Amino acid sequence: MKKIVISLTVMLMSITTIVAQDAEGCKEHPLLSSRMPNFYISDCSQKFDKLDYYDATGEIASKEGSELTIISYSFPDDVSLKVPSQLQIIRNYENAITKLGGKKIFVDQQNLSYSLTKNSKEYIICIEMTNGNIIHNLFILEVAQMVQEITANEMLDALNKDGYISLNILFETGKSAIQQESLPIIDQIYELMKNNTALKVSVEGHTNNVGDAASNKKLSTDRANSIKDAIIARRLIKQDCKWSMAEVRKKPVADNNNRRRQNQKNRRVEIVKKP
Repeated sequence: MKKIVISLTVMLMSITTIVAQDAEGCKEHPLLSSRMPNFYISDCSQKFDKLDYYDATGEIASKEGSELTIISYSFPDDVSLKVPSQLQIIRNYENAITKLGGKKIFVDQQNLSYSLTKNSKEYIICIEMTNGNIIHNLFILEVAQMVQEITANEMLDALNKDGYISLNILFETGKSAIQQESLPIIDQIYELMKNNTALKVSVEGHTNNVGDAASNKKLSTDRANSIKDAIIARRLIKQDCKWSMAEVRKKPVADNNNRRRQNQKNRRVEIVKKP
């Protein structure tokens, strides 16, 4: 009996789950590329800014840095894909950061704060869940104390042009004591007042909607008064009508829907020109 060999062409079908593409210009941070499966980058930014994060006691602390990277991860709207839990997402980043030598600051089911020293640089790394387990933000701050360099003449120009100037004056966390590195700004405010005797200004401490409202108001008032007192302490400026009482206003300049980002911008000190 003749053996008949039948050749069959087998077509291999590659079934690939289509996942949303990362936002244009966005990519993983070189320090930490540990996103969960199927998540994509929906937004990203890099800038010099403060980072608000949870400290070991669960309170909000702030840190200055030379660069703050913010990456937002979102999950596709696809019912065939299993969405990981918040705890899975937090644990995923915990494991990755721990392998890099990171040290835990604070962790719960919705937030993570770690410190990390790598290549002679210090970082603060945070995860914040913003919409259940569908969206989460990664914050990586390269720590460096950067002092705002501004002269009295630049302050005067801003006051004449815009009517106010926002100053990056650093305080001790949760206190009204001005940090040493911000004293040069105080010196320039003093020069501004000394050289422009007819100028009237107020020092305004601005708060946000996070935490106890009464405590925020008191801290903002105390910080504004610390600046005013530091200027008066230069002795050549008397405490007279050129200085109005420190004002505290809830006047946000950032979106209140994003807690961490609005914290960074809405807590500030402004010098405001008065008629």
